[in-house]
Amino acid sequence: MATINDNYLKLKAGYLFPEIARRVNAFIEANPDAKIIKLGIGDVTEPLPEACRTAMIKAVEEMGDRNSFKGYGPEQGYGWLREKIAANDFQARGCDIDASEIFISDGSKCDTGNILDIFGKNNKIAVTDPVYPVYVDTNVMAGHTGDMNEKGEYDGLVYLPITTENNFTAAIPSQKVDLIYLCFPNNPTGATATKEYLTAWVGYAKANGSIIFFDAAYEAFITDPSLPHSIYEIEGARDCAIEFRSFSKNAGFTGTRCALTVVPKTLKAQASDGSEVELWKLWNRRQSTKFNGVSYLVQRGAEAVYSEAGKAQVKALVSFYLENAKIICNQLTAAGFEVYGGVNAPYIWLKTPNNLSSWDFFDKLLQTTNVVGTPGSGFGAAGEGYFRISAFNSRANVEEAMKRITAQFKA
Repeated sequence: MATINDNYLKLKAGYLFPEIARRVNAFIEANPDAKIIKLGIGDVTEPLPEACRTAMIKAVEEMGDRNSFKGYGPEQGYGWLREKIAANDFQARGCDIDASEIFISDGSKCDTGNILDIFGKNNKIAVTDPVYPVYVDTNVMAGHTGDMNEKGEYDGLVYLPITTENNFTAAIPSQKVDLIYLCFPNNPTGATATKEYLTAWVGYAKANGSIIFFDAAYEAFITDPSLPHSIYEIEGARDCAIEFRSFSKNAGFTGTRCALTVVPKTLKAQASDGSEVELWKLWNRRQSTKFNGVSYLVQRGAEAVYSEAGKAQVKALVSFYLENAKIICNQLTAAGFEVYGGVNAPYIWLKTPNNLSSWDFFDKLLQTTNVVGTPGSGFGAAGEGYFRISAFNSRANVEEAMKRITAQFKA
C-alpha cells in the first residue's frame, strides 16, 4: 500500500477558515432566514479597478489574434510587469531592488509556503504568536516540527509572543534562530513596524546568519509616512531578507490571483558542505520546475495598477477599506471594547468581552448578531481571548454589522 506524508497527521483537525465556514454553514442550515454579514476572512468585496479590467479585456482580445497570441510565458513573470514593480514599489522608496530579483506568482500565501522547498530541514524557525496560520502549517507539512503540545504549539518552533505589553511587536529572541517570519502591517493584529524596529531585526539576522521572511501583503494600507513599506528600506536587508507582496488586497485580486516574491541576488545560505549558495538561483530553479507562471491576462491587469488611472483607483479602494476600519474601530471603542489595529491596516484586533474565549465569542456573535469574525485563538495560543474583524466588506454591511454588535454588547 502507498504511504502518506505523516506530517499532515500532526495538523489540527481543520485549517482555521474552513472551520469557520463549517460553523457558519451549520448555523445557516439551522437558521435559513438569518442575514449573515461576514467580517472574518480577509476577502475583498469591491470590483476590480477599471484600469485593470480594461487592460485584461484588451489582453483577451490579443489572445484572439495569432500575431498577438501568448502561450507559455516566462516562469519568473513578464519583464514589463517586473520593471513596473521594481520602479514603483521599491526603487521609488530608495530600495535597491532590480526587476530581475522579482518573481511573479499566483499568491503570497502560496509563496510563503513554497519558499520552504529551498531550505533545509534543520533550520530553527521563529514565528510570532498569534500568527498567520499558513506559516506554521506549511512548516508542519514539510516536517520541520514535532507534534503539537498541550499549549497548542508545535515542538521545534520558536514562538515569539505579541501582546498588548509589547504593542504586538515581538521581542527579538535571545537565542539564535535561522528563519524568521515577520508580517507588517500585521495579520491578524493590525500592528505596524517602525524603521527602528525593522533595523534591529536586520541587525539580528545579519549577526546570526538568519533569513527574514517578510510578508508585506498589506503595505498599501500604510498611510503614516514615517513607517516603512518594505524591509528593503532598511540598510543591509538585501543580505538577509526575502519579501512577499500581493495584489490581492490593494487591487482586489483575491480571485484573480497575482503576487510577487523578491529574492535579492546577494542573499546566500549555507549548503551541507559549508559552502555558500545564492538563494536566487535555487528559487529560480524551483519556480522553473514547479510553476508555469501567472497568465498573461492577469499580468496585464496587474501592470495596469501602475498606470496613472490604476494608481488613483487603487488608492481609492484602499481608502475605502481604511474608512471601513475607522468606522469599526470608532463604533467598537464607543461600545466599550478594547480595540487595536485598524490604523495603517485593514484588520481590527479586539479583546473579547466578559472573559469569553475566542471561539465562545465567535459563536455568541454569530448567534446573537449574525456577524462572522475570526477567533484569535485560531492564530495561536497567544491569540486566545482576542478576536479579528476584517474591514473588507461593503460600507452598508460594515455599518449594519456595527449597529448589531453595539446594540448587543454595548457596555
